[in-house]
Amino acid sequence: MQINSIYKWAENSDLEQSFSLERFNRYIQWADGNKEKAFELYALNTTISESFYTPLHILEVVLRNRFNTILSKHFGESWYENEAIIYGNLKTKLQKAKADLTAEDREHTSGRLISVLTFGFWTGLLSPEHESLWRSALNEAFRKEDGTGFARKYVTRQITPIRVLRNRIAHHEPILYWNLRRHYESIIELTRYMSPDAAIWSEHHSHFLEVFPPDGITLL
Repeated sequence: MQINSIYKWAENSDLEQSFSLERFNRYIQWADGNKEKAFELYALNTTISESFYTPLHILEVVLRNRFNTILSKHFGESWYENEAIIYGNLKTKLQKAKADLTAEDREHTSGRLISVLTFGFWTGLLSPEHESLWRSALNEAFRKEDGTGFARKYVTRQITPIRVLRNRIAHHEPILYWNLRRHYESIIELTRYMSPDAAIWSEHHSHFLEVFPPDGITLL
């Protein structure tokens, strides 16, 4: 089938029903009732969400490996069994990770366990109740070029919205109303503080700057 304009075609298709009226209504509102424009925005949301995969992937992998390396140095390879570190919600997330490995009939090796612990687990180590852990160990993970570090609150303020953005993308939610350029810059910045080389790799392979409109996104 020849389609001159996929968005014009979509306006008269069943896609609106397939995408869910409730979900798609947000885009119609942004487009001031213009359904063709709404489908353009929907496609843009998908494209930009896809472009975040590489920088989010690199940030998460580097974060968990940096934290694991540092905590292993200070508390031993099985630091995650230390109840002075892992308690409350973190303990629940750890138990779920172990249950998932058991369900897949996989051995609970340190490497496997570290790889299945969620992003929420790792960012949970930055919570206020772990301030002493930050001061004694985890602050080593983030360093400026001159070697100086950061307060835990600074890192938390940067990474918390990134975690929310990551979850919205994972659940296919609208993200166009966010300050996406700033979030992208924050992801690269945090990655650079942990591993300058990983940040270079992330920027090289990311398509965000290619697909994000140079003049930003206008929503009504």
